Amino acid sequence: MNAAFQSHIAQLQIVKAKVLAALRKGENYELKTELNSEYKERRKEAVRRVIANMTVGKDVSGLFTDVLKNMHTDDLEIKKLIYLYLINYAKTQPDLVILAINTFVKDAEDSNPLIRALAIRTMGCLHVEEVLDYLCDPLRKCLSDSNPYVRKTAAICVAKVYDLNREIAEENGFVESVRDLLGDANTMVVSNAVSALTEMNAMGGQVWCLEPQAVSRLLTAVNECVEWGQIAILEALIEYEPRDEKEAENICERLLPRLQHANGSVVLATVRLLLKYERYVKRADLLAQFAKKMVPPLITLLSSEPEIQFVALRNINIILQKRPRLLSKEIRVFFCKYNDPIYVKYEKVDVLVRICSERNAEPLLSELKEYAKEVDVEFVDCAVRAIGRLATRYEAVAERAIAVLEELIQMKVDYSLQPCVVVLCEVLRRYPGRFETTITTLCEHADYINSPAARSAYLWALGQYSEHVANVNSLLTTAVDSLLEEEDSGVQLALVNACVKYFLKQPQRGQALVLRALQTASEKCANPDVRDRAYIYWRLLSADPNAARAVALVEKPPVRPESSNLPDGLLEELVSELGCVSSVLQKPARQFVYPHAERVGVPRGTAAASAYEEESGADAASGAIDAANEGEPELLISF
Repeated sequence: MNAAFQSHIAQLQIVKAKVLAALRKGENYELKTELNSEYKERRKEAVRRVIANMTVGKDVSGLFTDVLKNMHTDDLEIKKLIYLYLINYAKTQPDLVILAINTFVKDAEDSNPLIRALAIRTMGCLHVEEVLDYLCDPLRKCLSDSNPYVRKTAAICVAKVYDLNREIAEENGFVESVRDLLGDANTMVVSNAVSALTEMNAMGGQVWCLEPQAVSRLLTAVNECVEWGQIAILEALIEYEPRDEKEAENICERLLPRLQHANGSVVLATVRLLLKYERYVKRADLLAQFAKKMVPPLITLLSSEPEIQFVALRNINIILQKRPRLLSKEIRVFFCKYNDPIYVKYEKVDVLVRICSERNAEPLLSELKEYAKEVDVEFVDCAVRAIGRLATRYEAVAERAIAVLEELIQMKVDYSLQPCVVVLCEVLRRYPGRFETTITTLCEHADYINSPAARSAYLWALGQYSEHVANVNSLLTTAVDSLLEEEDSGVQLALVNACVKYFLKQPQRGQALVLRALQTASEKCANPDVRDRAYIYWRLLSADPNAARAVALVEKPPVRPESSNLPDGLLEELVSELGCVSSVLQKPARQFVYPHAERVGVPRGTAAASAYEEESGADAASGAIDAANEGEPELLISF
């Protein structure tokens, strides 16, 4: 019995040892075995698993040498995956990358242009200086390759070499070769050459400057490029300054067909160029024609997905600050739809206020009134404030706007009533001496005014227009009774001010009330600001009522219309960056893009970084684009 038991224990220990050994070996051991398998399909599947693990963040750098052994294959899929692996781990294993150089050089001379382009692209992406000595000869051959796909890939590779070692790129004539590619017969090559040269300029080297002949060639090529190539060329043209008005007119006319493109980025890049070059155009008929041509494509962007609509609206907001009347006849296009996301609705309301004028204010006010009846509290507040912006901006619209606000107040919906009270008082301050009858509506709904901002505005109106309110004494008495219950100091201060104003305007009726309010505020109120305000008024009234009247009843200047326009300098900067991230953030790229200074060890936010950016011309933040990699962009980005 004991012998059988001991035998069973021994078997369990053997199984345990095998399990622990397998766990210690782990998945990498299994992959290592599969990568060295004699069967091609098993090696192929192992490479796929290695890339899958690498993609999810697992460390598979220990398999570097085993992966390299599989580079000698005619299978294009395996070769792409292995090259991707090498790019990912090249910086951590620079010495081992040299082992793959022979394969790269051999592939760069392959009869298949896809393999030649893949080899030269991968060598450029390794970003290891040890590889540069072996890269020069293959890159020189690829720049003059008979296949355009190889040439356009080589053009991008030059920019990567330039980023790694500027001297090697210039001494070997690579930069000059890329300049020569601007005259290539293939537009795909031309667009990638433009991208590479633009990127090298952004790195701080003035390797390329647009000339009139080059501009003419680029405007011809842009009509035949894929959309990414068009964007690259249009981005480059933004730096060109026309010699005279005639040249500017010619450029604008040749750009107009790009407005019909289906890609929104192409459209916005074209609008950006038109806004720049029209500064040189003096003919009014041409300017009117350009404006007319810009409107339909901008409107078309609003029929896209919500995310694209948002980007389009942010850019339209900037364009309208530059050209306020550009979309004045298209106000109904910007009306909110029931299924619009809330972020799109906010932008549409902002644009609607911008393009509104006295002539089309009536339909907009009716539309905003409907928005103010919705259930989203923040959007209701946005709509009500938009009504107020229209009323303070256009005096002819103020009466209709006040009528809309009064209707909303009479609905007694809490979350719309509160902002309506605040906005109504702002309108009263904008037009002093008018619309005093509106105070009656506020007084009738005093019991429903409960937010601190709304109560402060309401109490200001009571004190300012107390002579127009029949029962002002009882309303203020009720408010004084609850003075200590008010949690917001702004409401308490507004109540003290209102009582003092009421007393100064009607001394006989307001004497008892003001004494009670000042005594309560100075003796029982916990807030020191409120107590100080009460003491000051008490001493003023006791010492010199005329001085108190001069302080409390001083005539204040009317409220100016609220302006959300950007400063002129910032606006010009953002117009030159339309279609970029900066136009969506409405913040210039120089404030959040540090493309090259950090790579050379200059700390962000320092004076040295600012000086470096100025010297290197690092205002541009666009990456070089591979214009025809099966319809997808290849971004040249270094972190």
